[in-house]
Amino acid sequence: MKQFILSFVMALLLGATNTFGTDVPFHRGVNLTTWLQESGATQIQFNKFTKKDFENIQSLGCDVIRLPINLHEMTNGDPDYIIDPLLFNLLDQIIDWAEELDMHLILDNHSFDPSVNTSTTIGTILTRVWPQIAARYKDRSPLIYYEILNEPHGISDAVWNAIQQQVIDSIRVVDSTHTIIVGPAGWNSYNNLRYMPTYADTNLIYTFHFYDPFLFTHQGASWTNPSMVPISGVPFPYDPIRMPACPPELKGTWLEGNFNSYPSHGTISHVKSQIDIAARFQSSRNVPLFCGEFGVYMINCTNADRVLWYQVVRSYLEEKNIAWTIWDYKGGFGLFEMGGNDLFDYDLNVPLVEALGLTAPEQKEFQIVPDSTGFNIYRDYMGPGINELNWTNGGTINLYSTDSPAAGNYCIAWTGGGQYAFLGFDFKPNKNLIVLVNRGYALSMKIRGDTPGSSFDVRFVDTKTADPDDHPWRMRVTIDSSMVSWDNQWHDVLIPLNTFTEHGSWDNGWFEPQGDFDWTVVDQFNIVAEQHAFTNRHFWFDEIRIVNPAQSIVDERPLLVTSFRLLPNYPNPFNPTTHIRYEIPTTGLVSIKLFNTLGQEVATLVDNTIQQPGMHTVSWPGTNQFGQAVSSGLYICTIQFENQIRHQKMLLMQ
Repeated sequence: MKQFILSFVMALLLGATNTFGTDVPFHRGVNLTTWLQESGATQIQFNKFTKKDFENIQSLGCDVIRLPINLHEMTNGDPDYIIDPLLFNLLDQIIDWAEELDMHLILDNHSFDPSVNTSTTIGTILTRVWPQIAARYKDRSPLIYYEILNEPHGISDAVWNAIQQQVIDSIRVVDSTHTIIVGPAGWNSYNNLRYMPTYADTNLIYTFHFYDPFLFTHQGASWTNPSMVPISGVPFPYDPIRMPACPPELKGTWLEGNFNSYPSHGTISHVKSQIDIAARFQSSRNVPLFCGEFGVYMINCTNADRVLWYQVVRSYLEEKNIAWTIWDYKGGFGLFEMGGNDLFDYDLNVPLVEALGLTAPEQKEFQIVPDSTGFNIYRDYMGPGINELNWTNGGTINLYSTDSPAAGNYCIAWTGGGQYAFLGFDFKPNKNLIVLVNRGYALSMKIRGDTPGSSFDVRFVDTKTADPDDHPWRMRVTIDSSMVSWDNQWHDVLIPLNTFTEHGSWDNGWFEPQGDFDWTVVDQFNIVAEQHAFTNRHFWFDEIRIVNPAQSIVDERPLLVTSFRLLPNYPNPFNPTTHIRYEIPTTGLVSIKLFNTLGQEVATLVDNTIQQPGMHTVSWPGTNQFGQAVSSGLYICTIQFENQIRHQKMLLMQ
């Protein structure tokens, strides 16, 4: 790490140069999919992953995370494509986690639709969004990378390569130091690497994706054309005894050709020969190369075959000195067993993890344990282990409304929508609330509405079992004018769980209540337009919690700016410059001083200056107050905000 940081400092001095030859600074990792791949920043479920997930991934033996972002949808669109500030706020936290853990993080522009060809005018968008990203993160650590665009396709190599050069140039106007990841057309195919130019910018990493043989890796996939859902049981390597026939509905399509060629393409030697194409590109061009995606869809193949494919591909990539990130972490291509809860200590596919050369923790048998304390359902974000499960029915739900939240930074805003639309919170794993029900715990929430006469239900939904006579039963309470004045003001609502009444079940038909609701396997919490449509009505929700009314609940809210923070400086060790980042929650006086280990003041970087709330960065070039270079050694950075003080150690290596 020391050598890498010193090399990066040299890059700062010399401009955008490749400091790592054909070696990539990271080695192995995962893609964190379905997190920032939303239709807008307000649809992101931020707590889908947390810093703990980053720590878990690192504990496996990974040192890099590729972060797919539906970047173009996170803007205000044509013509300016201004990025939503909310995305930056969320990305700031994610980058903080990566830097605190010394994890490499690739910001992957995953603005991608497999059914739509990449436009020849996409450079207009790319040269607008990437300079904004670069301006935001140009002073962050070298652990952050920019990947221009995932899998351009349906566009010629020449046109795409020229566009990619334009994007590189637009980034370098703003940021001359961070490494950019570039890839070929043809879905980032290794076969198209050869058509890429040798770009003048040498601070690049080249990337490709690998899913060969496609018939094996994508059997069961619904997003291909034609659909591969009918294909199941294709073995790896090819085995004539186990090989299924081409489904009749796929006769005459390109997939029938894949079946015909599988005896030769479905072999270990053929897989290696295709990776060799990428490896030859790396050696002939003398450039660093990275496999950003590879994997096997788990739905319709045997686990043993899938594990073997990963072992073959991973080990051969490493033999050829090619870094990698698998697609994905949690999902159909992921590291967890199919049908589980994706819990790190319970559901990892251990043979697959080991095939990737990683180390899984000992897995335990999962049992739902009754909750014994309250928990957050929504406080600025959905709580950990809770996923969004909405049906807007023509309405709009914003999980990050800044329209006068009751507390914190955000609230949920709901506008319009037909009857029976609902705002859903899916518990994964399911919740056992029976102890809390018996102890008198309550649903606590803040509600605001602007239309007199409104009403809706809040309800819990239990889990449908395999019993054909069982259904997902509901327990509900109706919120109406008797509980809340719809006067556009916030109102506190407290509803004991034991006062909810059974409502029945919708399960491809309506079932009247039978007294079968089970508090030990609660699947969802919903807010639902049960009584009427929400046309021209506006509602806001905040501070949704399960609480003990008899106690004062004090728990931490995951706000973006809640307190005064001093983040790790970077690089550290450094020579000669390091960057010091800090965050303040309100406008106030800031002072930053440097001291040596004898307690002697060396330099003042900020002298009792009023600063605005948010993230700030100040650099120290390793000099004293007279501008003279100081000697190597340990230094203490002391930052004071109002009456609060934070300290940090920094190592200068001249």
